[in-house]
Amino acid sequence: MQLVLGGAFAGKRKIVKEKQQTFSWVSSYEDGIIWDWKSVWLSDTTLVLEGWEKWILQEIKNNESNNQIRHKFKDLFHCFLEEENQRNSDIIIIMLEMGKGIVPLEKEERRLRDIAGRVAQDAAKLSSQVEYVWNGLSKKLK
Repeated sequence: MQLVLGGAFAGKRKIVKEKQQTFSWVSSYEDGIIWDWKSVWLSDTTLVLEGWEKWILQEIKNNESNNQIRHKFKDLFHCFLEEENQRNSDIIIIMLEMGKGIVPLEKEERRLRDIAGRVAQDAAKLSSQVEYVWNGLSKKLK
């Protein structure tokens, strides 16, 4: 599992697409549902998942606690690792880095940032490779 992390419009997609692989793409920005990832993942392709902040927000709206949400996604990452090994194919997670900048006034937006940061930490810990993208440039962190 690989994590590509960076700010909005930093060039994360471009960096991933430059890897010149065949992809199965699940994007919350195109109404993709995270829980459908297995059925979307075509054989002999790299699975790419993006739009985590929207999927996390959906869990917040479902009245899940912060810990429930974090554990739900952490369990999902473990499922990714198992499936990645079984298929001998890669999974790339693209996450929006939300921790820099102005802290939002709205309680729900602050909660989203907190959970997204913790979920990103979990993804980074479990990933074999972590890249940070800023201004279209990628730096390997792990």
